[in-house]
Amino acid sequence: MPRISCLGDFNRFSMLNNVSYPTDRYQESSWPQGFGQLSQEGMRQHFELGQALRKRYQGFLNDTYDRREIAVRSTDYDRTLMSAEANLAGLYPPNGSQVFNPTLEWQPIPVHTVPQFEERLLSFPIPGCPRYKILMNETEHSEKYLNVTFLYKDLITMIQERTGLKNTNIETVWSVYDTLFCEARHNMTAPDWVTPNIMDDLRKLKDFGFEIMFEVYKHQEKSRLQGGVLLGSIVNNISESALPDSNRRLKMMMLSAHDTTIVALQSSLSIFNGKQPPYASCHIFELYQEDNGSFTVAMFYRNDTRRAPYQLAVPSCDLFCPLEDFVRLTKPSIPEDWGKECMLLTSVTHRLPVIALTLVSIGLQNYLLLPSY
Repeated sequence: MPRISCLGDFNRFSMLNNVSYPTDRYQESSWPQGFGQLSQEGMRQHFELGQALRKRYQGFLNDTYDRREIAVRSTDYDRTLMSAEANLAGLYPPNGSQVFNPTLEWQPIPVHTVPQFEERLLSFPIPGCPRYKILMNETEHSEKYLNVTFLYKDLITMIQERTGLKNTNIETVWSVYDTLFCEARHNMTAPDWVTPNIMDDLRKLKDFGFEIMFEVYKHQEKSRLQGGVLLGSIVNNISESALPDSNRRLKMMMLSAHDTTIVALQSSLSIFNGKQPPYASCHIFELYQEDNGSFTVAMFYRNDTRRAPYQLAVPSCDLFCPLEDFVRLTKPSIPEDWGKECMLLTSVTHRLPVIALTLVSIGLQNYLLLPSY
């Protein structure tokens, strides 16, 4: 019987930026719920993802919601909480005794969270790590960073003039791209200066912005301080699920977070493709028990609603990677003492929530991360 852990990706298209640029004709009043909220289109995308997951795991998950089979955690933002809820509406339409209103094809399913200032598992980059700040400063003085900045210096200057931003760099240009892209997806008219070539260059800078957070310079050390924290939690939970005396019933763990969460995780696995994950994508971990009793780990990435998830592999391992090899190959990217490696004066122990530790002992185990921008 296979055991599956599914880590779903986020829906960047579903959320609006928290801010706009000064000259943008579409300010906060242009959006029904203001900036930083889940749009109707985002709700539809996450609902569709839930339906796709229902189809994928039909026969594994109960047709009806069972609180002992699935646990859901989100970062403490409206948009990520709502993303999880929209997904769950597609995954668990009520039937039978769970229908409490015949005119409503929905049922409430709990979504857990922690205050954002306590979040150390799902939000990236993780704050409060002096060593990571040092690495980022060194990254911004690296040859690749300086070359890219020089190559696009005219574009960066033009963006400052057109947007009214006081300071522009790769990070601020990233936010301008997000704003323009989101507005275009919602049929809003772009400014005259926004040409297809400008958008293409902004997209390249935005993708590079993701790279510099976790790649480009001292990749493995950055991974240990960032995505390795979440990876360590996942590896521990999968490993515990395969123990002979494991008697856990949880089959799916759904995590609702952000685009940077997926990028940090994929970077720690050395499988990041250098591109921002698309809206409503889903990264899946699946734990299988083979006929001989051994366990293998498989990963899938759903980043296109028009096709099935495609399979990924940890470097130097098979698509169905033996569990012991998966643990061994991921170990270099997982911190042993995060506080010490961050150069904190006092060591910090990352306490994982009980909900993230309670995983399935038989059948599929799913991690579902539903990030929203």
